[in-house]
Amino acid sequence: MKTLLFDPKSGLATMLMKMAPGAVLPDHEHVLIEQTYVLEGSLVDKEGPDAGIEVGPGEFVWRPAGSRHVAWSPKGGTFIAMFQIPNKFFEQDGRVVDASGKDWDPAWSQLLSK
Repeated sequence: MKTLLFDPKSGLATMLMKMAPGAVLPDHEHVLIEQTYVLEGSLVDKEGPDAGIEVGPGEFVWRPAGSRHVAWSPKGGTFIAMFQIPNKFFEQDGRVVDASGKDWDPAWSQLLSK
């Protein structure tokens, strides 16, 4: 993952993401709208309301606020992903963290009240 833009005051982020074949992005929630443009390879919702939907090169997908799923890249891929606020990742031990492993609520919840 390479950060192209990140504003720590608002949580706005644009990321260049590369996933190896078979890589999985674990259970997470898009707190606000998420947008992804596929440059190469593919991205599939493994679990969640859109399970089985695959997007490939040149395709765009977005997820509404509150969307929760597991994503994977069966063929590998490169994507540009845009987030209005960092995702919530749900750990096996019950913790809710951001992509860096920090507890999500103390780091980001104040941005939702703005």
